[in-house]
Amino acid sequence: MYKKIKETAEWIQQRMPNAPTIAIVLGSGLGELAKRIERLKTFPYKEIPNFPVSTVEGHAGELIFGKLGGVDVLAMEGRFHYYEGWTMQQVTFPVRVMYELGIKTLFVSNAAGGTNPDFQIGDLMIITDHINYMPENPLHGPNIPTGPRFPDMGEAYSKKLIAKADAIAAKHGIKVQHGVYLATQGPTYETPAEYRMFARWGADAVGMSTVPEVIVAHHCGIECFGMSIITDLGGMENPMKITHEEVLRAAEAAQPFMATIIEEMIKV
Repeated sequence: MYKKIKETAEWIQQRMPNAPTIAIVLGSGLGELAKRIERLKTFPYKEIPNFPVSTVEGHAGELIFGKLGGVDVLAMEGRFHYYEGWTMQQVTFPVRVMYELGIKTLFVSNAAGGTNPDFQIGDLMIITDHINYMPENPLHGPNIPTGPRFPDMGEAYSKKLIAKADAIAAKHGIKVQHGVYLATQGPTYETPAEYRMFARWGADAVGMSTVPEVIVAHHCGIECFGMSIITDLGGMENPMKITHEEVLRAAEAAQPFMATIIEEMIKV
C-alpha cells in the first residue's frame, strides 16, 4: 500500500500547479465551497493512478488544485466510503497521498443526522470529538511509517482551529453547534432506536464518513478541523422518513454558511 501511495503522490507532484499545505474534503451536497475555489488544475479520480472512484450521488469525484481567498488549496470534491465496498485503506488512501504532497492542515465536512434534541435541521455542528463505530480502524494492519503504532487521539480535532471557527461564526452571526460525531458503516440510515442509543453514548450527530480520514490524518501529524451539516433528526417520538435527496437539499441550503466559515479560516 505504501508503494502505491508513493506512486500516486509522485504522479500528482509531476502535474500539480501549486504547492498547497491546506486540503479540504467536501462531502454530500457540499459543493458551494468548491465553486469559490479559483481552479488551476482538476484531476478526475478515474485519471489518478491507484485512486478509487466515488459512486455516491452528490459527489463529483475530482481532485482540485487552486486558490481560495488567495491561498493555495487542494480539495477533494467527493470522498470514498466503506459502504461502497472499499477497504479502510482505500477509503483513506487520498489522505495518505495528501501527506506525501505536503499537506499540514485538513478540513473535513459532511452531512449528518442529529441525535441531540437541541439541534435543528440545517444547523452547523463543529466537531469536537468522534466515536468510531465502524467495524474496522483504518490503522489496522502494518504500521505505515508516517506516525506511531499507537497514536494518541486526545485532540483529534484542533482546539485552535475550533476557536478560530467560533470567532468567525460570531463575527458573521452564523449559528454553530458543537458536538461529537459518530461514524457508522452504512449504507442504511439509522433506526430510531439506534439514534437514541447513539445519543445515550454521547453522540450529537451520526454519519457514514469523516472519522477514518481524521484518524489517518492525525496519525500523519496533520491538523484537523471538521464540520457537519445536520440534515435530518432521528430518535424522536415521530421520526421523520429520510431519503438521500432530502439530505442533499438540506445540505445545499446550509452549505453557504459553512463555506463562509471555512474560507475565512483559510484566509486568516
